[in-house]
Amino acid sequence: MAHAWQGVFPAVTTQFREDQSLDLDATGKHLEALIESGVTGLVMCGSLGENQALDAEEKRQVVEAAVKTSRGRVPVLSGVAETSDRAACRYIKDCEGLGVAGFMVMPAMAYKADPREAMTFFRTVGGSTKLPWMLYNNPVSYYVDITPAQLLELGEMKNLVAIKESAGDPRRITELRNAVGERFSIFVGVDDLLLEAAILGIDGWVAGTGIAFPRENQYLWELTRRGEWDRAREIYRWFSPLLRLDTHLKFVQYIKLCMQETGLGKEWVRAPRLPIVGEERERVLAVIREGIKRRPTIS
Repeated sequence: MAHAWQGVFPAVTTQFREDQSLDLDATGKHLEALIESGVTGLVMCGSLGENQALDAEEKRQVVEAAVKTSRGRVPVLSGVAETSDRAACRYIKDCEGLGVAGFMVMPAMAYKADPREAMTFFRTVGGSTKLPWMLYNNPVSYYVDITPAQLLELGEMKNLVAIKESAGDPRRITELRNAVGERFSIFVGVDDLLLEAAILGIDGWVAGTGIAFPRENQYLWELTRRGEWDRAREIYRWFSPLLRLDTHLKFVQYIKLCMQETGLGKEWVRAPRLPIVGEERERVLAVIREGIKRRPTIS
């Protein structure tokens, strides 16, 4: 089945100046590099985009700037990470007016919903728009797990077209396929499970660390599409220490530092996050610089 959303939809950082103000020009330059690499979509204002640290108006500015930068070349999705059904629906309506192509919807933040509450939330928020949307399942970080059986129930929502699966267990990919077949695009959301998930059968990758290495990231994805597994394993082994930066509590700081080292952005984050320092900084920089040193040649 050919899905509308497939391929690499990177989760994009929101670039700041050192004073923590928005740097939309820098964000736009990074988006151009990602589009040039061959990505097929962009996810703005997700977890990596520091959604929860942005003011309401800032989120809308970031989304609007991304839509203008894309100029229709790839679909622009906005993450929806509000604390209530009402706020999420209001945000969706505002983004519709800004020209987004769809949404990536997270469970309500700051509350651990039970299954009934979570299903009501997704039905309410997803049902508030006619645009397509992706359900972001990340029970590790957000403590709400939408199971394959629950996703099958949500299949009645025609505009729910994809799931970003970040449960951290590659077995979930097969469980999803067995439960829902080809009804949804399945995107892997854990960087260092990409190759395992690709072998099991996915449609896309919401990439994290790869935004600092867009050409290599896209190359790895395309190898999996062509079934060139020997070369894919080679690239994946080089990439794995870098991809694991996406699985840490400070993944935003780590990936932004990675972008700084590759010349695609700055490390500035919005408080309460702070740039990493001391031994932690040296350790992460060692991983990044070793990755840059051993960066593979791709044709």
